[in-house]
Amino acid sequence: MPHPDTAALFSRIKSLYFINLPEALRRVEPSLVTDMMLEQSWTQEPRGLTEILEAEDLLFHQVWYNRHWGLRIGVQEGRIKVVEKETYPRRPGTPETVQRDVWKMALKAAGRVERRYGKKNLGPWDDFEWGMINGKLSALRWVLGDEWDMLDT
Repeated sequence: MPHPDTAALFSRIKSLYFINLPEALRRVEPSLVTDMMLEQSWTQEPRGLTEILEAEDLLFHQVWYNRHWGLRIGVQEGRIKVVEKETYPRRPGTPETVQRDVWKMALKAAGRVERRYGKKNLGPWDDFEWGMINGKLSALRWVLGDEWDMLDT
């Protein structure tokens, strides 16, 4: 039965009330309903905090690793110079730099990430996949209390 606050909106003759889709489909067109539909009943339980945190951690490292490779390629191609001490502000026209000790730590961190997740789980991705990974990370962080689009790694 509908809730008493809305009962007046429903005709007793023409209105039917269901709490799940398989029951409604069975009433309208029984051939549409399978045993599997009745068993599943389309209920979803929210994921637990542990599962959300594990997924967020993987996505964080996937995004970080991809950004690391952007830096690594820049160093290999000479667009980014490894220096003993970075200076700010940079003068216009000077190449980007990364401080040597930071660079060494980044290489070690990349190795740890590769061992933990396996290279096959770290890309490379096409633009669509990359967008999905960033979107998932943003959504999970939002669920955990961050603002939308919080993609810091």
